[in-house]
Amino acid sequence: MSLPEESTLLRVFIGEADEVDGRPLYEAIVTRAREFHMAGATVLRGPLGFGRSSLLHTAKILRLSQDLPVVIEIVDADEKISAFISEIMVLTKSCLITTEKVRIIRYGGTNDTPPSQAPKLHT
Repeated sequence: MSLPEESTLLRVFIGEADEVDGRPLYEAIVTRAREFHMAGATVLRGPLGFGRSSLLHTAKILRLSQDLPVVIEIVDADEKISAFISEIMVLTKSCLITTEKVRIIRYGGTNDTPPSQAPKLHT
């Protein structure tokens, strides 16, 4: 699988305790992304954050939180990201969804990137 150099980064901000059909929401989103043959997905767990409610969620020992912030990042072609957003809307009740344009430098091994597309180093 290859990615266009100009691709899109999708970020979904949720809480660690968010669930859908009895399983973690982040797991459901990543599984669905795999079924959609997305290029890849990463789940990042944050030690501190707050959202729309302004309630602070922290991983500090004295104040254990059961709902730490979670960010799911998915990079793929713009058309695939746009189509996948509707899937996320079905799975989620409350979240923050963002997209931004990104430039793919490498996706895969060193032999996967043609030299003409490799980044130029300035010395």
